[in-house]
Parts: sequence; C-alpha cells; structure tokens
Amino acid sequence: MPPSPFTPPVGLHLVPGTPPVLLAEPTGDAASWAAGHRDTLRALAVEHGCVLVRGLGLRDADQTAAVFRHLGTGLLTEREAFAPRREYADRVYSSAKWPPYQPMCMHHELSYTLAAPGLLLFACLGAPDSGGATGVADAAAVLDALPAELTARFEAEGWLLTRTYNDEIGATLTEAFGTDDRRAVERYCRGHAIEYAWQPDGALRTRQRRAAVLRHPVTGRRCWFNQIAFLNEWTMDPEVREYLTDVYGADALPFTTRYGGGDPIGEDVVRLLNSVYEAHTAREPWQAGDLMLVDNVRTAHSREPYEGPREVLVGMTDAVHLSAGAPTGEAMAS
Repeated sequence: MPPSPFTPPVGLHLVPGTPPVLLAEPTGDAASWAAGHRDTLRALAVEHGCVLVRGLGLRDADQTAAVFRHLGTGLLTEREAFAPRREYADRVYSSAKWPPYQPMCMHHELSYTLAAPGLLLFACLGAPDSGGATGVADAAAVLDALPAELTARFEAEGWLLTRTYNDEIGATLTEAFGTDDRRAVERYCRGHAIEYAWQPDGALRTRQRRAAVLRHPVTGRRCWFNQIAFLNEWTMDPEVREYLTDVYGADALPFTTRYGGGDPIGEDVVRLLNSVYEAHTAREPWQAGDLMLVDNVRTAHSREPYEGPREVLVGMTDAVHLSAGAPTGEAMAS
C-alpha cells in the first residue's frame, strides 16, 4: 500500500533537476534534531526517493554516527563490497574508494546481495573544490523509460554478476567477506546463493543471479533495481577495460555482469542503460555539513568526478531481503 499522505514541512524545496532540499534550523545538536524529525525525514525519502538536509552542520564522524543511528533501524555491516572503504565508526563508512577522476555511474547499493540496504544515509564532512555530487535517479521512472523488450528479458532471466577477487582491483577477499578463512567464505557463499570456485592461484571466482526489477516494500511500485550497468565491463574507461582484459582475461575480470542466462550484455545495451539514467538524473553539489537520505530501492545514486578533497560518510540501514536466485524480485523489509 502507498504511504499515507502528509503535509510537507516548511523549508522543503522541490526544484526540477535537483533532489528535494530541506533547510534545517541549526540547533547545535544535530543528533537531537535528527531524532525529533526522524519520521518526517523517512517519510520524505519514501515520498520523493531521497531528501537532502542542509543546515545541520555535521562536522565529525562521532556526531554523524549518532545522527545515522537515530534515523535508521540498526546500521548494517557491509558484506560483498565491490571496493574498499574506511570504517570511521561502528558500521559508519567512507565512500567506496574509487579514482576521483572516474565517475561511479548509477547503481543501487549492494543490489546483488540477499539483504540489501533499504535506506542509505550520507553525510558530507568536506565538500570537494568542484564536482563530486551524489546524483540520484528515480528507479520507477527509469524502468518505464527503458525498452519493454529489454526489461522483459531481464525480468524473465534476472542478471548475473561474476567476480574474481584479487589484491589489486576492487575489494579484496578479506574486505568483501570480513575474513580470509576459506571455510567461512564458503559457508557465506552457500548461505547467500553464490556459486564459487577456487582457482589454482588461490583466487576466488563467484557467480550470483539476482532480480533486475523489484517491488518497493512500502509503496509496491516496480523499480529498476540492480547494478547491471555499473559493474559491467563496458562502463569502464576503455583503457582500464583493455588493461584488465590483457592482465586477467575476458573470463576472469574482477567483476562484470551478464544476462541471467549467462549471455554477454552488449556495449549498446550498457550505453542505453547509462543514457536513460543520465536523462533522469537530479543533482545538487555537496556543501559541508549536509545530510542526505536515499531510498535505495526507489532511487539509484552515482558519484560524479571531482577535484580537491572530498569526505562523505555512509551508513546503510533498513535491510530489504530478496528471494535467493529469483529472476523477479519481491522485497521484504526487515
């Protein structure tokens, strides 16, 4: 059922091409303000897919962690990360480490796991000199804009993520699984519908099939929910793709995606997905002290290239549980 309508708070700015921005009255106690406005902020995230809160003046990791804990239903420990993060406080992370000159295209965080976060919390402690916005895109609108025959195939087959873990590109085995114990990794894979195979050099190669379309656990809206384009080889910078293919081989890339039946996804399809995302992107440059809530099912997000230091903290909460291996997804909020 859709959420009950409510009166938008005073200070909410809705401008086409930007995420909703809520101007907060600074009180000097951001955690108490977040606790008092928790229900409103969470309702805005469901209603609009995201909300950027400006004026709280977030300054450090401890303050940010307190705000995150008031807004969530229990912060999640990240597993199966595609890139390493720094942990600032218990389950409060840095943005994924990614070259600042390369964009991170639109994706839904951890959409290849069986317990993806339903709500993402971002806090900007330091804004870059230029660029670096966290763009957002409405996943229901993106689904509607994609060709019906393409989405029908992905709904029927799902999508396949293949990974080969190494110590050079992306998250290492230990960073992704929280352990380097082979038996523990194997238990995790078996419990999370991940096919795995140890390679002669000791590397781990995995495959997992997931749904590409998911019904929102609150509103019931069908959303394009995946990382098909983001983790595909055709989204990589051409020089990076060529280097990785030369070093690891086409069948052992650190990560890439396929149709759920195993067929490769063509460059034309990946370009189409990214162009539709771009057509539906809203963006607002970060200011130091900003807070942003993103409904991870309703809204895809990106990170644009930037110059200068950028410090954005991330919390993940409200786990959404997916059916193992199902090509079409029904989400259940925890």
